[in-house]
Amino acid sequence: MKKSKRKKGTAEKIELNDGPTQHLHKSVMWDETLEWWSNENITGKSGLFVDCTFGRGGHSRALINLKTNAELLVFDKDPEAIEVATKLAEETVASGQKMNVFHSSYADIAEVLEKNGYSQKVDGILMDLGVSSPQLDEAERGFSFMRNGPLDMRMNSSAGMTAAEWLAKVDEKTLADVIYQLGEEKQSRRIAKKIVMARAEKPIETTAELADLVCQVVPRRVVGKHPATRTFQAIRMHINNELGDLQQGLKGAFEMLAPGGKLVVLSFHSLEDRIVKRFMQQHSKPADLPRGLPVLAADIAPPGKVCVKGSKPRDEEINVNPRARSAILRVIEKVNTAET
Repeated sequence: MKKSKRKKGTAEKIELNDGPTQHLHKSVMWDETLEWWSNENITGKSGLFVDCTFGRGGHSRALINLKTNAELLVFDKDPEAIEVATKLAEETVASGQKMNVFHSSYADIAEVLEKNGYSQKVDGILMDLGVSSPQLDEAERGFSFMRNGPLDMRMNSSAGMTAAEWLAKVDEKTLADVIYQLGEEKQSRRIAKKIVMARAEKPIETTAELADLVCQVVPRRVVGKHPATRTFQAIRMHINNELGDLQQGLKGAFEMLAPGGKLVVLSFHSLEDRIVKRFMQQHSKPADLPRGLPVLAADIAPPGKVCVKGSKPRDEEINVNPRARSAILRVIEKVNTAET
């Protein structure tokens, strides 16, 4: 990875205080992610930045601390995350900084930013994909098989169909396909059959009920990995249209970047990373030209340049935080606005 002018570990030394950076938590690949997103080599202490997945604001708080003259825009589907973001925005305004909050999926980033006058002006965009720790920790959100609660799984808990509602009506083949394709679960057909048989007796309404059904079908082969992991992941990704949002969000985010701006993506799932990798490869190559044109592809500048092709966490971080082991960081820089 390209070396930053900032000394290694600086992000770890951010001091917490009574202002906008209080309750700062350290996310996966913290130093690497913040280094590329903050884009220090170009913008210094200023610039326009977007956090597409605010969560509880760990990354945003760190950026505010580093970029004292920057403007920050944050997105999140989750109403609880938006409450935290709104409170942080009030604190930043009081300290003379700028922060705007959008209760929206980052899939709509291009539409939202263009509507608000930010088209092709953004210096850094961050996507930290997947479910957040607070969502997993709150049983009532229904994301975790480790905590019994209503089978919800919606990232936007104020809209859309819950996992329980979807499981009550989905046909067996579609359910098996979702579990296989999004969860990469080899026992998908057996799991789908078990769920359909069980719901004929009574509705499946809690995370414990669903986890128990899966455990009756899937043996515990891997130590430390729950048999229901892949099934829960697949249903969550389907309910929230996570891959569809990612594809649309990547395109919109890249369009909004200024020349020299960077799109930073941290993924935790092979299907997500595949989409990100393919997107960055496509946008770092010249456009395909029709045969016969007196122009060589090598003479046409590609719209982007890949800065990080797929960085993994250091062993020291994985030892402290096992969740980090599946993380992959990728970064692309906008170099040509003529073609996006």
